[in-house]
Amino acid sequence: MKSTKTPERKSTVLQEAFDNARNSADKAAAMENKTHQRRSAKEHKKSKSRKNINHFTDVHGLPSIEKIVSTVEETPEPINTIITGTIPEWIDGNFLRNGPGKFEIGNQKFNHWFDGMALLHQFKISNGEVTYKSRFLSSDSYQANKEHNRIAMSEFGTVTMPDPCKNFFQRFLSKFELPKPTDNANVSFVTYKGDYYVSTETNIMHKVDPELLETTKRVDWKNFIAVNGATAHPHTEPDGTTFNMGNSYTTKGAFYNIIHVPATKTSEDESLEGAKVLCSIPSEDKAKPSYYHSFAMSKNYVVFIEQPIKMDLLKIVTGNLTGKSISDGFFWDPKLNTIFHLIDKQTGKVNSLKYYTKALSTFHQINAYEENGLLIVDMCASDDGQAIANYNVQNLRKSGEALDEVYNTLCRVFPRRFVLPLNVDDNTPCGQNLNTLPNSTATAMRLSKNKVFCTHEDLHGEDLHQYGGLEFPQINYGKYNTHPYRYFYGCGFRHLVGDTLIKMDIQGKQMKVWEKPGLYPSEPIFVPSPNATEEDDGVILSVVITPNKDKSTFLLALDAKTFEELGRAAVPVNIPYGFHGTFNATA
Repeated sequence: MKSTKTPERKSTVLQEAFDNARNSADKAAAMENKTHQRRSAKEHKKSKSRKNINHFTDVHGLPSIEKIVSTVEETPEPINTIITGTIPEWIDGNFLRNGPGKFEIGNQKFNHWFDGMALLHQFKISNGEVTYKSRFLSSDSYQANKEHNRIAMSEFGTVTMPDPCKNFFQRFLSKFELPKPTDNANVSFVTYKGDYYVSTETNIMHKVDPELLETTKRVDWKNFIAVNGATAHPHTEPDGTTFNMGNSYTTKGAFYNIIHVPATKTSEDESLEGAKVLCSIPSEDKAKPSYYHSFAMSKNYVVFIEQPIKMDLLKIVTGNLTGKSISDGFFWDPKLNTIFHLIDKQTGKVNSLKYYTKALSTFHQINAYEENGLLIVDMCASDDGQAIANYNVQNLRKSGEALDEVYNTLCRVFPRRFVLPLNVDDNTPCGQNLNTLPNSTATAMRLSKNKVFCTHEDLHGEDLHQYGGLEFPQINYGKYNTHPYRYFYGCGFRHLVGDTLIKMDIQGKQMKVWEKPGLYPSEPIFVPSPNATEEDDGVILSVVITPNKDKSTFLLALDAKTFEELGRAAVPVNIPYGFHGTFNATA
């Protein structure tokens, strides 16, 4: 087996920005002496700017969900649950969940929901019974915080303060250090080469034993390919081949990279060996690339959606100096269009044809497939990209009118379909709708050479509006990802987090809803029935949080076809609202 060499580190635009920041030390010293005045001015500026914030809804009387973002203790040993109804006996495996579980370290508090320490959950399902256990991820970030009893490593929305044990000069110099990427992988469980990892969006993942919930290996993408991070939402082919995306920052600017990871291991202890960058797409703005949380994939293409949520790299790289967090470097530029880039999965060639649409924000795609010369891309999207800023912990813990205000300034997210014509050349007429998909209201018009402008079709009826839109979409992934499909599942959002479960039938755009007052279900995961012959033959699993009742969280099982409750497994501990999960079937 060939040894894997670490890619040569290139000097980056980040390093250049850092060097410029270092030369401004005298300015920083002055700033150091005016910390309180600066903070006061910032607060005043924030209070003034809030008067100009858009309101998208006019909802009143939202109940408090403060306990959804409360720190909990881990439960490292399996505990029994109380079954009501029936958990199908054919379900055999681990339902794994990931999300933040610790929001304070010592007397310091994290600012953003995305900052909480990763807590890994396992619901072991066998013979109609369920046990539960959880462990905090033993990341470097978690261990450093625990050792120092303070926030020792910066997270997405929280900047660490200089170590109080250092002298003034050492604390001053620490402001000129580049921000270290966190390994607090609290977003999702993913698989590469059959192994389970927990991931965030930095360059660090952790290989995890799904039975023990213990970290077995810390894995750095940069040891295998030249990227500065990767998404927590890779796509996997039926044979195990995996595709992902990650950014790199070079002297020529920022690049979006399409990543290919082989299907199998050549030795038991390997991780990302054999990973390669299929292609690199330059950011239109070299120093302000777009943020993306995920991407779409069809049979032949990776679909990268370059949206106008931008990252100011200079602001991010000088965060220690200025006291700004990574989240402070994010901004929404609605004047820009959204661009769809198509990349051939076999050759890595980027299609010269670009598809444009108006400014939109998307975090999760539903599915993508090719049919009769068209590429259909379904996603959850909104017309505003400022939602990330609203999800700080303080907002989630508000109540009364203050909580209503936070919700009403969030743009609702709805499922949409874009149809991209693949066979466009110099002979294709301009100004004509190229969407030939039957009964579709989406449009695609050639504007000029290599430029097509698209409008979307709503994948829902008017009734979805009363449920606050839909997010955390899931499908029967194993059988229908990259193929024509009929059903998808998600959470309705009449609150800052999901408060209903929804099944959408694309044919006729009809939906079924599961809802119970005061209950907040998480992302629904589809588990197919053995020998299933129909797309929705299976069970939906979701962890339901009960912020107004102590120790009454439960695992919910719904019949995916009827959307009726089959059973629930009540857990006698508190669990915070998490992000993403997966089902690990027992072999």
